[in-house]
This record gives sequence, structure tokens and C-alpha cells, in this order.
Amino acid sequence: MMPLGFTVSAVKDELSLREVRALRSQAYGRHLPDQPAMSEALARPDPSDLAAHVTVLACRDKASGDVVGTARIQRNHPQPLPIEASVALPAPLAAQTRAEVTRLAIRCGADPLVRQALFKSCWMLALAGHIHNLVIGARSAPLVRIYKSLGFVDVLADENGSHPVPLAHAGGLLHHVLALDVAAAEPRWHARRHPWYEFMVETWHPDLHLLPGTAPVAPAQALLSLPALPRATPAQAAPA
Repeated sequence: MMPLGFTVSAVKDELSLREVRALRSQAYGRHLPDQPAMSEALARPDPSDLAAHVTVLACRDKASGDVVGTARIQRNHPQPLPIEASVALPAPLAAQTRAEVTRLAIRCGADPLVRQALFKSCWMLALAGHIHNLVIGARSAPLVRIYKSLGFVDVLADENGSHPVPLAHAGGLLHHVLALDVAAAEPRWHARRHPWYEFMVETWHPDLHLLPGTAPVAPAQALLSLPALPRATPAQAAPA
């Protein structure tokens, strides 16, 4: 068991969402100072945060009570993923259930484990919801390297290399599109002795509260009782 200096919770209440939006705006404003319109847009209420097929995660520092990290995971049913408004996913990927991780934001100077905890939370939610693939858009080369080390594959790459595309839901900026086989991730991490393996798989973190309004439970119980991202039929899994 490994207590953290923060908690990770699925949130829907307006106060928490307001804090999440403020962090998104600050983080994107810091990384993209030449895109003030995007930073301002992220500070405004987003109807997607309240959708039933969307989970917003908030990392809250125990000492200060501040939200220091956030991410959003959205499955492809009843609507296509946000990324699918900008790019046609390869047919094998589009034929399977999938969820997209967006709006990742971490406060400058936050605990380095915040990123890992958010990723672990998204992976656990995808496992519990029978999601085949996690999809992300990564803008910077360092982020692409991190995700590829975790088993993500650049789904638009060919013999001529990678092909970043502009994403409408990310301000039209160029992003690499990557996907992770959710069920295959654990054995691959183990085989490659990935440095995150102990944190991701072998450690129970009682501060991950992915069931709103409940106390944390043991790891095996958590994976069985997480809010399911419902299975889609083949017809539902295909892009609209």
C-alpha cells in the first residue's frame, strides 16, 4: 500500500469542475502563451464534463486542498471521440471500443507522481469498462516518447514516419495520434520491466477514489467495482 500526497477523484460537482477548468486554463496558458483564446475557452463551462459517458478526474493536494492535476476520459459511445472530428482512425481501431484521454493538466511544481496517478486512473477505468484502446493526442516530442514507452502506438505513422494532424478540440494545433491496447498493457510492462510497473500494477493506492462518494477499496475489488464504461456493440463501436 502506498499513500500519496494527493487524492484522485471522479468529480461532477460544479465547485470541483470550476477548479478543474481554472487549472486547465492556467496549464494551457503556460504551455501555449501564444494561444490566449484557447486558455480563455478552457476556463468556461464545458458541457462535455457533465456527460454520462465522460469521467473528469481531479487530483487534490492533501496539504493545501488545491486541485493540482486533472484529466478527462471519454468513451466512444453514444458519440464518437472528440479526436474523430478531426481524423479518421484506422479501421481496426475504429472497429473496437475506445476511450480518449483529453484535457490533461498539471500544476507547475506539483508532485511528480500526479501524472502517473492520472494515467493509472484512466487505465483502470478503461479496464473496468471493457475498453479495447485508449486514444490520445500528443503535441510534444517528450510526451510522445513517454506514451510510446508505455506501449502506445502512433496510429497514423507509415514507412515515411509520423504524421501529426491538427485537432479541432485542441485549438487546431498539430498532434500525434496514439493508441494503447488496454488489456495487453500489463503483460507488456512486465515483460519490458517498465519503471512504472510497480506503481501501475503492484501497488494499492488508497487515495485513488474512482467511485464517487465511496471509500477506497482493495485493488482487485476496485477493478471489479469501478463505474463501467458500457460495452458497445460492433455497430456502436464504429465511427458515426
